[in-house]
Amino acid sequence: MEGGGENDEEEEVRRLSRGEFTAACCHGGAKMAVLVLGKREINQHFTIRNAKLISLVLVVLLVIFHTASRYFGGRDSCEWLLSSGRYLGENVWQPYGCMMHKYKSIEAKTCLSKKRVAFLGDSRIRQLFYSFIKIIEPDRREDGKKHADIAFQEKSSSLYVDFLWHPEANNSMTQRLASWTREGSARPDVVILGAATWSIKLHGGSSETLKQYRVNVSAMAVYLERLAQHGEVYWVLQEPVNEELLRKDRKVITNQQLELYNKAAVDAIDAAKRNNRSSVKRLAASRKAALETIGQSDDGLHIPEGARDIGAMVLMNALCNKLHRPIDGSCCQTAPSPTLLQKLALCFFVASALVLLGFHVLGNNRRHHHRPVPPDVESLEEKKPASAVAPPGAAALFQAVCKMGIIMAYFYLCDRADLFMKEHKFYTHLTFFIPLIYIFVLGVFYSDNSKETRLLNREQTDEWKGWMQLVILIYHISGASAFIPVYMHVRVLVAAYLFQTGYGHFSFFWLKGDFGLYRVCQVLFRLNFLVLVLCVVMDRPYQFYYFVPLVTFWFAVIYGMMAMWPQIPQKMANVSGMWHLGVLVKLLVLLLFICVLAYSEDFFHAVFSFWPFSKLFEVNGSVYEWGFRWKLDRFAVIHGMLFAFVYLVLQKRQVLCEGKGEALFSAWISSPLFFLAIVTFVTYSVWASGCKNKSECNEMHPYISVVQILAFILIRNIPGYARSIYSSFFAWFGKISLELFICQYHIWLAADTKGILILIPGSPSLNILVSTFIFVCVAHEISVITNDLAQVVIPKDTAALLKRVGGFLILATLTLFIAQDRQT
Repeated sequence: MEGGGENDEEEEVRRLSRGEFTAACCHGGAKMAVLVLGKREINQHFTIRNAKLISLVLVVLLVIFHTASRYFGGRDSCEWLLSSGRYLGENVWQPYGCMMHKYKSIEAKTCLSKKRVAFLGDSRIRQLFYSFIKIIEPDRREDGKKHADIAFQEKSSSLYVDFLWHPEANNSMTQRLASWTREGSARPDVVILGAATWSIKLHGGSSETLKQYRVNVSAMAVYLERLAQHGEVYWVLQEPVNEELLRKDRKVITNQQLELYNKAAVDAIDAAKRNNRSSVKRLAASRKAALETIGQSDDGLHIPEGARDIGAMVLMNALCNKLHRPIDGSCCQTAPSPTLLQKLALCFFVASALVLLGFHVLGNNRRHHHRPVPPDVESLEEKKPASAVAPPGAAALFQAVCKMGIIMAYFYLCDRADLFMKEHKFYTHLTFFIPLIYIFVLGVFYSDNSKETRLLNREQTDEWKGWMQLVILIYHISGASAFIPVYMHVRVLVAAYLFQTGYGHFSFFWLKGDFGLYRVCQVLFRLNFLVLVLCVVMDRPYQFYYFVPLVTFWFAVIYGMMAMWPQIPQKMANVSGMWHLGVLVKLLVLLLFICVLAYSEDFFHAVFSFWPFSKLFEVNGSVYEWGFRWKLDRFAVIHGMLFAFVYLVLQKRQVLCEGKGEALFSAWISSPLFFLAIVTFVTYSVWASGCKNKSECNEMHPYISVVQILAFILIRNIPGYARSIYSSFFAWFGKISLELFICQYHIWLAADTKGILILIPGSPSLNILVSTFIFVCVAHEISVITNDLAQVVIPKDTAALLKRVGGFLILATLTLFIAQDRQT
């Protein structure tokens, strides 16, 4: 792994090899030597280049494996939904390899509008019937007669759901099915049926009854196949019983008997199949869920409510996912057809590959052997241009575009094509806190001496961004937003990113006084390049990647404030202290602007709802999501700007002590301030951990998140020894944190962050390791590509830059028109 402290490690190894080991031992040097040599051994054999090659091989092998599995396995996600899965607890069912949407009443009514659904069977099928109609009408009571037919009608959607009492699979049930197959009869669109327990109970579980049951189901199977040609037919496999709780007359109903009857039904239905494939689908998911919950049954026979609700929701997904196409319901869905923009993107990447091939064929591919490490491949701040390095040639440019095309193909396969599997998140404390411990152990292991010791130096801010980003990633993949204390602490981390945005951009403009167009375009390109490509390739709105619009908006606000007349850089303020007052006035105006936007809904909508800017801020035709995200951390950026202003003024006046090993303030200030920071930090955490309601705590968050942020900064910087070290592990991730944040949406998480990408089915731990490894390598490569392209796309010549900005605006306008035409 590449790290910021490699030169320090080399010096340490050379010092130890010169015989200075004795002095080192006096200060714990022996232990340090082992750690340094261990890290260098790791770094020598596991470079980022080797890691990327390994990840490329893994992706190719995984694509081949999943393609072959889909082609030769003969199983689709509908079969996974109906037959396979695992019970996660708390009435949560995870189908094998796909995601099950939790349907609400309005969605169910829309999907089943003008349909007739019929349930045939015994009391356990009646339970399933009630769970099914409760999805449609949640307040429905189970008030029907036990051994009689029950009718349900939803008038607004012309939906009819009937339960028909047929406790045995006998001639009566067969005749009912036969009547629906006659020409002109009012056949149901969906048939769900199953029965066995009454046959076992009434006939003592005899072998003759089992044989007759097989004959009866065989007779039904013919009619079921005919009905399946015009609708959906589901045979419900028998759920287990709790034999210990069964009353005396039901003791003959054993799980062994139920398994025999299930096998007889499956064999009979399969025998009637056409073209080697039965059109009658078997519902086994509720049976598997009941295996985990039957102990909660009241009488040992009837299924607990949670398990039967799972069966009903599985049915709803099987019936409705193809029509409703929920993003978090990948079961029973096929990949959507590519949009025009996606096809154009494919053509562009293919054309780039052909041009690159032409360079190689013609022998004009002049390779640049310098491959410099991007000077500031950071994520949430601007990336400084490598002015000393010549920009890549044409071949290198097309090579970067081709690499981006290959990476985008992987994105598409992961989250748009029907190739890789997806599963829901399921939060437990262990899934969040155990990985958290792992990464912090690694962060401590990769500790190095800092090259500079000023407050919030580059290595320290990279470290800060790195560990925050890793925590946020773990938070997302574990589904920890369900746990409010963790949610509130992660909200502080997001505010801290914005705080750094205000701190970093204000510091640059104040110290450099550079308000040129070149720098603005560099920052905007580096922040938005990946997101704009993903908007086209993944067919997502810009606001979907909400953090990039946030930091882009705030950069524009900071630039506008600082570039607005009068421009007040530090050089001007040094001449006259009155200019400091001018900066404070600007900050006050910005605060007023923020307050007006936050507290005037009409003004907010007027600003962000007019075309074409509305395309940047709307999701599904509304700016609600943007408003929620923006208002939640509306003061974080101005807090960062004010902190930067105060810090730089104090630094200029030499109030701070930033030498190596020195406390930040004098002793009589440092000790009480350090203690106060710890108390404040803990107090906020106690308050956040006590949150019971997200909405109420979110109301307080914009005003008090800065307390936790400032407390952390003081704890991290007051002790001189703390400023003298940093974690190169966290700093490495901090330099690519924007790419990590964006890439997680599609190649680590899945279904637009609603689920988890499954590359290695059946092994959750191995799957996380493999998908994370590939994900990190891809994010790093994208950061390198972005850095290379920025040097070419953003020229320093003002005239050329203006032409390219104009060309980009024309291209963006055409793209918006194409996207709008598709939506309308």
